[in-house]
Amino acid sequence: MERLDGGSAVPAHLRGGIVALGNFDGFHEGHQAVVARAVQRARAEGRPALVATFDPHPVRFFRPELPPFRLTTLDQRERLFAGAGADAMLVFRFDSELAGVTAEQFVADRLVARIGAAGVVTGEDFTFGKGRGGNVEVLKQLGEQQGLSVDAVAPVGDGEPVSSSRIREALQAGDCETATRLLTRPFAIEGVVEHGDKRGREIGYPTANLSLGTYLRPRYGIYAVRGRLPDGRVLEGAANLGVRPTFQPPRELLEPYFFGFDEDLYGHTIEVELISFIRPEQKFETLDELKAQMDEDCREAKRRLALHPPLP
Repeated sequence: MERLDGGSAVPAHLRGGIVALGNFDGFHEGHQAVVARAVQRARAEGRPALVATFDPHPVRFFRPELPPFRLTTLDQRERLFAGAGADAMLVFRFDSELAGVTAEQFVADRLVARIGAAGVVTGEDFTFGKGRGGNVEVLKQLGEQQGLSVDAVAPVGDGEPVSSSRIREALQAGDCETATRLLTRPFAIEGVVEHGDKRGREIGYPTANLSLGTYLRPRYGIYAVRGRLPDGRVLEGAANLGVRPTFQPPRELLEPYFFGFDEDLYGHTIEVELISFIRPEQKFETLDELKAQMDEDCREAKRRLALHPPLP
């Protein structure tokens, strides 16, 4: 898998490819259908398969005041695209220059001249170009003029289309099970393990502290989780996601405690999957009360994890 700058010319061996075009934040079931169509076409025609995404999200560019809402990082998307069979990921840097590119310019300059695409696959609701002046019908018309084939994939869903918005709403409600079903995998936060104040270690529950960065903030509380380490090991545990109201000053973190694990993870990048929401955050008057509740949370997390085995 190669990661390419969408603003530059694509290397010769990746020109003439089929491009899956969209934002693909979350890479949920609907996004997977678009990429699967592009990969299928590319393999049938003996062409490269490329996935084009945008970073930052266009909404972040136009509305920078919004709270964090990302479901995946670029690194996570790259792994997901590779797993879906793509040969390369194209990253369009969404800035003032790209925001000013018309639909016609985007097709002629970005897709045809720079990428050398032979075909594009996107969702039926895809919009693009200055002022969102382009949609799938415009893309088909412009593609016909440029010798670029265009496929549009219908929404996927159970009566209501799968969307990143539905996934965000589920996570903000603490409904990990619905988010997992729509994503076809658990929502996962990836980050570098940071040094904390060692409070967890003092009471027998050492945690691996992760900043939430630009990720969507799921409902604050205690979760049953699985952690994926750089060496491929998968650990089970319980985590606090929130501001730790028992301790001052408040600090927003994801703090997983992995059962029976006490190795040094500082400075390592790990990925933590939210499997099931157990309870909201709570302030305790004493550390003994907190420890007693954590004992119960860990028992409940083990029960939940047994009900939700790892996906294949």
